[in-house]
Amino acid sequence: MEEMNIKSRLWIEKDNKPVFGNGKYKLLKLIDEKGSINKAAKEMKMSYRKAWGDVKSMEERLGIKLVETKTGGKSGGGAKLTSDAYELIEKYNRFRKDVDEIINEKFSGVFI
Repeated sequence: MEEMNIKSRLWIEKDNKPVFGNGKYKLLKLIDEKGSINKAAKEMKMSYRKAWGDVKSMEERLGIKLVETKTGGKSGGGAKLTSDAYELIEKYNRFRKDVDEIINEKFSGVFI
């Protein structure tokens, strides 16, 4: 039998609406890496409007500021994450790691 792996998708909801998950985690990580919402959006093959909308909806649902933006000019605009965004990323990263370990352990116990 071919080796099998388990994949899972997790997201956090508030009032039955998605707030945060793997995609939004990746978006924030890319904004941090690229220093730009636009560059992060391009990397994820999404429009700037969609990326900006995702950031705004996360901020509204969580009640915290995640991204600080600087309007373009001679030196161009930019975006950087707030300390709350870094904390959210860290917590999600720890949570995701723990859940993955549990899922892999349970999967191995049943299928391997």
